[in-house]
Amino acid sequence: MDTTSTAGRSTEPTAGAASGDTKRPRTERGRRTLRKLLDAAAVEFGEKGFHEASISSITRRAGVALGSFYTYFDSKDALFRALVGDMSEAVKVSARDAIKPGMSALEIERVALAAFLQFSSEHREIYRIIDEAEFVDPESYRRHYETVAQRIAERIGAGADSGEFRDGLGELEAWALMGMNVFVGLRYSVWGDGSEDPADIAAQVNDLIARGIARNPDD
Repeated sequence: MDTTSTAGRSTEPTAGAASGDTKRPRTERGRRTLRKLLDAAAVEFGEKGFHEASISSITRRAGVALGSFYTYFDSKDALFRALVGDMSEAVKVSARDAIKPGMSALEIERVALAAFLQFSSEHREIYRIIDEAEFVDPESYRRHYETVAQRIAERIGAGADSGEFRDGLGELEAWALMGMNVFVGLRYSVWGDGSEDPADIAAQVNDLIARGIARNPDD
């Protein structure tokens, strides 16, 4: 079964889309319809913002009947919450799939960032949607960043355990790395002209992590 959409994402809704007020489909056809609604919502919210987007325009874009919307969601707010979770999960999956066994701690950070930059260049709407979540659904907004920071904290903690990173790294460093990654993505994936290779950008950030910004007397 082909589960890849034209946007390069699975046609299956991610686990993150299963918010408390999303009605989970039980059939393959239902999962495809839910995926269409989520993909259409991403474009609609990304172009118009939450308040200007409408359920009818989302269902038209998805190519599904208006009544089908209410099979899965009770409101536009419920769809938005599910979309934030879906996109957050997609970011997680893109990074996870890029990480291979045997990579060093620094390599893991490099490929995870490169995967995020590639994802956000293909789905630029993620920035507007996540930013709007701060006001539309603050709980989803906070949960998105907390879960990303937790994953980074776990990675750098593992790097410290292996002796590749210094001891004592934790929440503060994870949030600092995440903030850097987010704004590098904004500059080069969203505002960029497409000429920058995500792998090259990630390598430069990786060098910054490895060497810092203080002058090394040996350089």
